[in-house]
Parts: sequence; structure tokens; C-alpha cells
Amino acid sequence: MTISKLGRTIAAAAAFAFVGLSAHADDLTDIKAAGQINVGIFSDFPPFSSASADMSLKGYDVDVAQNVADSLGVKLNLVSVTGQNRIAYLNDKRVDILMSVGYSKERAEVIDFAAAYAPYYIAVIGPAAVPISGKDDLADKTIAVNRGTLEDTSLTAAAPASATIQRFENYNSVIQAFISGQTQLMVVGNDVGAQVLARQDALKPEQKFQLLTSPSHIALRKSEESLKNAVNDVVAKMIAEGKLDASSKAWLKTPLNPENLKD
Repeated sequence: MTISKLGRTIAAAAAFAFVGLSAHADDLTDIKAAGQINVGIFSDFPPFSSASADMSLKGYDVDVAQNVADSLGVKLNLVSVTGQNRIAYLNDKRVDILMSVGYSKERAEVIDFAAAYAPYYIAVIGPAAVPISGKDDLADKTIAVNRGTLEDTSLTAAAPASATIQRFENYNSVIQAFISGQTQLMVVGNDVGAQVLARQDALKPEQKFQLLTSPSHIALRKSEESLKNAVNDVVAKMIAEGKLDASSKAWLKTPLNPENLKD
């Protein structure tokens, strides 16, 4: 083979490789070509996602994932993930996006984040009849919390010295202490709190104020700007059209506060 012919062969091979890489370099294009978006989701995370009577997943996250799929004109395929494997599933391309991912600098080194779409916060919850508007009102109150959690550290930092913090080993015990009147208040995340707000009509519990806010984002692979922009557009449209507010009322049992979507 002559040098000139060898050069042409190498150039052709390089051009072919470049075309092959370009064809798979954009996740949004690949998703539309496949006609399906694979969404990593916790399968037992009420009220964000959990199995319904017909065994299909329902919840706040499912509502948003379905809106993303509909906007892209593709089928929604929900893939069950765990806290331990979901980042690997994303970067190994077993899923295209992940629901319910809290932002952190460490995570941002290996994945990217679309706009926040779901509120996650730690709140003080109490009966409607008990006036509480801020941490000073926790003075002389008994408060249930799950021992050793972020709720525990947030409450401990905020509560006046005269508050009595009763620490329990799990959320069921926290809820039972509050419902039974063993404590006047409880401090939980809004995911746990939604279950109580939905079921205790006689007690009429309500969120009094928040101790910490850390909204959930949709995560995607690095350098996928087209997909990121498309997801951001879906979230913005859902906010503008009131769809996120409707999902919040349906699943979280409280109107959506846009301030809770700020990191």
C-alpha cells in the first residue's frame, strides 16, 4: 500500500469513527430514536412513587416523569433503582434520567442536574389548634423526631432549651407518638408528613414551619445539554400551567410553594 493510499484509508477510518460517535453523542436524539425514555425511580417511596392497587407505580415523581415522556413524544419506561445503584445505572446508560436526586457538589462531579421539580424539606407538624409559627414557639413543647437523622440534627439546632425532644428509633414510632398525644409536635420530612396530613382528619395536623429545604432534581448524564434543556422546559411548563401544584396537592397534601424549589 502506498503512503498516499494508507493516508486515505486512515482518514476514512477516522471519519467513520467520528460519525459513529456523533450519532450516539446526544441522549435526546437517542431517546427520540428509540421512542422510549428510561427513567430511574424509587419503587417504594410514597408519596413520590409507590405501587397502586393495579401494581403500577403512582405518585408525584411518576406524574413528572410521564410529563417528560409526553413532551418528548416517547413511551415512559420506569426502571426501579436503589440509592446505592442509581448513579451507576445512569452513567452505565441503563437509564436516561433519574428522579428524586438531591443536589450536592460531590454528585455534581459525576452527574448533571436539571431544574428542581419536587420540594423536599423538614417541617414541624402539629395540630391546627396549637399556634406555632417559628422556632421560638417550640419552647416548652414536646416534639417527636427520628433519632440520628437530619431531622434530629436540624431540630436540635433550632429548638429552645426548654423544648423536650423525644427521639424514637423509626418513623412509625414518631408518628404514633404524635397521633396518640404523647408529644405535641413532630419533625419529619414532607414525604413522611404527607402521609399523616392525609389520614388524620380528627387531629387536623398541619405544617407549621420548615427547618431545612433541599429540593429534588432530575439527574442526567454530563454534557447532555439538549436533554437538560428539554427537561427544564417541561418543569417550567408544569409550574406555569399549575400541573406541579396539582400533583403537590394530590400527593403531598399541600400546595406547591415555588420557594421550596430553590436550593
